[in-house]
Amino acid sequence: MRELVEAIESPDAAPADLAALGVPHSYRAAVLHKADAGLFDGVPLRERRPADSLHVEEVPTPEPGPGEVLVAVMASAVNYNTVWSALFTPVSTFASLERYGRLGGLAARHDLPYHVIGSDLAGVVLKCGQGVRRWRTGDRVVAHCVSVELEDPEGHGDPMLDPEQRIWGYETNFGGLADLALVKATQLLPKAAHLTWEEAASPGLVNSTAYRQLVTPQGAGMKQGDNVLIWGAVGGLGSYATQLALAGGANPICVVSSPEKAALARSLGAELIIDRSAEGYRFWSDPHTQDPTEWKRFGRRIRDLTGGEDVDIVFEHPGRETFGASVYVTRKGGTVVTCASTAGYVHEYDNRYLWMSLKRIIGTHCANYREAWLANRLIVQGRIHPTLSRTYPLTDVARAVDSVHRNEHHGKIGVLCLSPTEGLGVTDPELRARHEDAINRFRTTAVTDRVVTGVAA
Repeated sequence: MRELVEAIESPDAAPADLAALGVPHSYRAAVLHKADAGLFDGVPLRERRPADSLHVEEVPTPEPGPGEVLVAVMASAVNYNTVWSALFTPVSTFASLERYGRLGGLAARHDLPYHVIGSDLAGVVLKCGQGVRRWRTGDRVVAHCVSVELEDPEGHGDPMLDPEQRIWGYETNFGGLADLALVKATQLLPKAAHLTWEEAASPGLVNSTAYRQLVTPQGAGMKQGDNVLIWGAVGGLGSYATQLALAGGANPICVVSSPEKAALARSLGAELIIDRSAEGYRFWSDPHTQDPTEWKRFGRRIRDLTGGEDVDIVFEHPGRETFGASVYVTRKGGTVVTCASTAGYVHEYDNRYLWMSLKRIIGTHCANYREAWLANRLIVQGRIHPTLSRTYPLTDVARAVDSVHRNEHHGKIGVLCLSPTEGLGVTDPELRARHEDAINRFRTTAVTDRVVTGVAA
């Protein structure tokens, strides 16, 4: 692996030099063991520890089949699905691997007694399977996390509707928290030349998810002038939603959980900010009862900020904790668009405020390849910037996952895989120099507070 890293980082190395090194027979990876799937049975979610389930160990290297690519992973990142995987919630990921394996063929390889997790990467193409035309050994790439089979007609209007659509590294094996990863060629995107490996690895899943959720017709179809309420506006998803809203001429109303995070939202360019902890919003009076008076107080606060206007779009992802309030504060004819439920999957809201005011609830899930390509294009052009705040080595991946589990982070948490140190991988220093402050914005703001409600900040 040391020779591989040296060849990747050498300015004089050619693709042939990389190919000549061959493919290692095994590699380091962050894995879960199938035998541990019941490890946390009966343990409350907040008491579960990723360190008890995540292991870094050597696993055999898979051979890329037709249409597949083996990537040398320089860096990866942690997402909420990484947390769910490590905590075996809401179900063990091994059930997904078993279902995928039953398709047979190449899919059968994914049903293993271990699961290599992780749905982001930045690295270099090491080996291509038969039929791969766009990509070559030595190409610098990032990975889109959606894997599709596209043998069913339903997937050919929008690949996200493919019955065999899966999230790589979560519902498939051979994920990105490793020294090597196996992906389909239709998951690869060009790496931004002005970013380091760890910076380039961090936007993938969340940036494309936020792009589909806000910008596309499959999501909210955001337009100039829209008021967009963004929960967790400096978290992994929210930090990209805030940037996309600003870049698209909308007015983000950023919900955060501390003065430090409010300052970080302002540094992104947001002006309308609600610190929900400081203002004491409690949408539930007890675990079973919501408090509509708090919805109304929240709505008044929004109108104070917008000059009397309600929000056109709510960017939802916390779920149970906030969903009732989200439906209430949306304007008549407006849209609540949701992509996750980090604070609970069972949502409750007063349907009178939905049907009588002609509001819509739209579910979105990650992005198709075209959407991911367009979202990544904004990163490559330097229009949307990484929100990486901290990195860990692969050997310390459990601590990285735990920091997201306990909401002790802001932006994205990166993981160095083959890259021996931060700061490597930049091939366009001129473009980087123009955006250095924006690229490092989340690194230079220290935020360590926790959110006791369970809502991502």
